[in-house]
This record gives sequence, C-alpha cells and structure tokens, in this order.
Amino acid sequence: MKTPLLQILSALLFLVSFRGDKKAYQLYDSKGKETSYEKLLNDAKQADIILFGELHNNPLCHWLEQELTKDLYEVKKENLMLSSEMFESDDQVTVSEYLEGKLSDKTFKDEVKLWSNYTNDYKPLLDFAKNNHLQFIAANIPRRYASLVYGKGLEKLDSIEPEAKKFICPLPMKYDGSLKCYKDIYEAAGGHGGENLPKSQAVKDATMAYFILKNLSKGKTILHYNGSYHSNYHQGIEWYLRQEKNDLKILTIGSTEQESIDTLAKTALNMADYIICNPASMSKSY
Repeated sequence: MKTPLLQILSALLFLVSFRGDKKAYQLYDSKGKETSYEKLLNDAKQADIILFGELHNNPLCHWLEQELTKDLYEVKKENLMLSSEMFESDDQVTVSEYLEGKLSDKTFKDEVKLWSNYTNDYKPLLDFAKNNHLQFIAANIPRRYASLVYGKGLEKLDSIEPEAKKFICPLPMKYDGSLKCYKDIYEAAGGHGGENLPKSQAVKDATMAYFILKNLSKGKTILHYNGSYHSNYHQGIEWYLRQEKNDLKILTIGSTEQESIDTLAKTALNMADYIICNPASMSKSY
C-alpha cells in the first residue's frame, strides 16, 4: 500500500507527464532561437528607437505593447517617448492637447481620425502617456496624402500647399522599389495599382521615420508602435531612419502567426531582432 506522500508524488508525476501546455505566444530571436521577454526588455533599455511591429487585430501583441511600455517607463521615466502609426501628423496638436488634459474623451474622439480598435488597443497607450506626462508622437502621414500618392504618384505631393507639406516627410523622398517590403506589396496585389501602391506604403514609412527623428534627442528613447510590415526585415521605417542616421541603436520587434509555434517558420527568420510568434487560432480583437 502506498503512503500518502508516495500517492501525491505519483499523482504529480502523472500530471507532469501528460500535461499539454498551450502557449499564448513564443518569443524568438532573429535566427529562430527561443528567447525571453526579459532579454528583449534588457536590449530595449539600450536602444535609441524601438519599432514594435504588431498584428493590428492580435490582442496578444497589444498586451505586450502595454507591458513593454510600462516596464521601459520604470527605467527611462521622462526620457521615454511614445510614437505610433495609428495617429496622423496633422492630429498632433489635438493629441498633445488631450495629453495636457485640455480635451475631454468625447472631444478628442470627435476631433481625431481614430482606428476602429482605438478604445481597446491604443487608448491605454495614450492614457499611459497622459498619466505619466510623456510625449506621444502622431507620426503617420495624413491618409489623404497617402491616397494621393496611390492615385496620382509621389510627384503629386509637390502640388500640395506649403503649409500641408509640414505633415509629411521632406520632398523629394528617397524610394527603393527593390526592397522586399515594397516588392512583396506589388506582387501580392498582382500589379494592381502599379508602382503607386508600394510608393503609398513607402511615404508612410518615410513620414514616420521623419517624425521619429525630428523628436529624438540625446538621452531619449522612442518606442514606436506600427504594423509589423512597416519594419519587417529591417526595412520600411528602419531603412528610412538609417538613410538619415546610420549609427542609431534600433531594436525591432516583429509579429507573425503560425499553426504551431513550436518552431519559427523559415520565412520569419531575420524578420526582426525579436519575433512574437502567435498561434493562428488566437482570437482576434476585430
């Protein structure tokens, strides 16, 4: 007859042997080796700029954004600045007024061009900046100008009013259509939209890079939130950042989904310095 202690040990051994853990995500380094959030955080503390590439409708990405923001703030305090794709540069004054407590939530929502998942996914980041007196950069190009590029080409930006040009990157902007990030967009669309389609993506990347650099100063760290495709494979935003200042310490975080997250897919290798691998079955926020 087994003693109570042996019975307990046997039961525990049984549970350990047959437990089927289901991970919400797995973090990998650029070479596909499993790594930890602690290591990511330590590297982020040393960076000038962190490009957090999210999947827009993935709740796990948004949770990690909030956690990284809070953990970086514990170290950087007022030297941390937040920035995002989700707010457009012509809304910067309104964003700043909200952070200063000059606007109600309702007024802010009425005035700013907000994404459909703003309340759940981006308001917590904006309110963290507000509560801790941090600057928040509205970094993206106004969508009307990205649409203009898509419809008429980059050269059409030369015709907009001089006052409007302060909301976009300086012209003429560099563009390299051979970069994977832009070739993939062109090929995925089957040529629909021609070269103007990837160029409309590039002007977003260039504008975000411009406003990040415009606000960066010595001793500061900027944590920028963007769709993963805007910084995957160290292209997009990072490419434009390095055209202007190649000695920056830039840390990139990418996001991908797979049926199984036990091993990182070869196509995701070198996507970013750190890669968040999510189960494809993860529930979506919209």
